[in-house]
This record gives sequence, C-alpha cells and structure tokens, in this order.
Amino acid sequence: MEGTVELTEKDAGATSPVGEPFADGYDGDIDKVLVTREQLQAKLRELGDQITRDYRGRDVLLVAVLKGAFMVMADLARHIHLPVDFDFMAVASYGAATQTSGVVRILKDLDRDIEGRHVLLVEDIVDSGLTLNYLLKNLRGRRPATLEVCALLQKKGIQRVALDLRYVGFEIPPDFVVGYGLDYAEKFRNLPYIATLKPEAYADPA
Repeated sequence: MEGTVELTEKDAGATSPVGEPFADGYDGDIDKVLVTREQLQAKLRELGDQITRDYRGRDVLLVAVLKGAFMVMADLARHIHLPVDFDFMAVASYGAATQTSGVVRILKDLDRDIEGRHVLLVEDIVDSGLTLNYLLKNLRGRRPATLEVCALLQKKGIQRVALDLRYVGFEIPPDFVVGYGLDYAEKFRNLPYIATLKPEAYADPA
C-alpha cells in the first residue's frame, strides 16, 4: 500500500511518555508510545503532499469522522495546498468499550449535499472496518463523484471486511490505543502522540 509505514520495534518511539507534553496528568496510565508527535506530523505532511498531487484541479470536500478524527483533519488540511471544504459526521460504535460493537449510529450527519463532489473521508483509525464500511455504503448512496479514505492508523490483522484505503499513515499492532484524538471513556484525546494504556487504566469509566 503506497505511503504506508509499518512500525517496527525499533521505530516505535519511546517506551514511556517521558518528556512529552501533557504527560503529567496521564503518565501513570500510559504504557508505551507507539507513534511520537514528530512521526505523526511528518506523516501528515507526506499525506498532504500526496493528496495535493492527486486532487489538483478538483473540488475537494474533507469529511472528518468525529470525535476521533478532528485533530487528524485539522493538521492534515494544513498540508493540503488546494482549496478544500470541510464537513463532519459523528457516529457511535464504541461507547466506553475498547472494541467496536459493530452497531453504528449516526449522531451527526453532513451539513451539505455531496452529490458530484470529490469526497475524502478522514478517519483516525481503522480496526475491524465495520464502522467505516457502513459509512462508505451510506455515503456512496449520496452519489459523490469520487469517495476515498485517508486513515491515520490501521490495525494489522483484525479487519472483518475488505476495505480499499487510498491513504494510510501507519499500520500498528491490534492493541487499543489513545491520543491525538483517540480516547478511552472520553479521556486522553489531547495527548499529542499515539500510545497504549496500562491494564489498570481500564477502570470502570463511571
């Protein structure tokens, strides 16, 4: 897959968040940093350059899947050197769990018609693929000119449906991760890196 970087143990970054911003309040919960802040920004710059080349001369609509993809789209858009429009969808499939239920509810739909538009769906992470597969079927029914996916993270070996992902930042192990928009029970979204949690951090969110 073009542009995909598979992280090895050597490349995975620090084994603790020491020295990373915002770690003080969470340092007892973080197990290992998988993707550092520097790696994230370098990859988003690379993806933005590729999208700029691929979409030059086309009317592009970026659609972020909330809440997780809000940081990804904000930083990615800064590296796309084309006029772009923005829209947002919000779905629920996890709740406070660490694995998707496969049952998808649309909490917020698009604000505009996408018929005839070149739509790039921006996702934070693809794991089972069930949520993304549902969204793609839903959006294809609205007759966009093109519909592609840019996913920052893809978990290896756990996809339950076949997906054609045009742009992928990093392939990561099939672990539950937080940071850079990703949460556990609405916490950890503001971490500027991608990390795993210690087992004791999975306390009852209530």
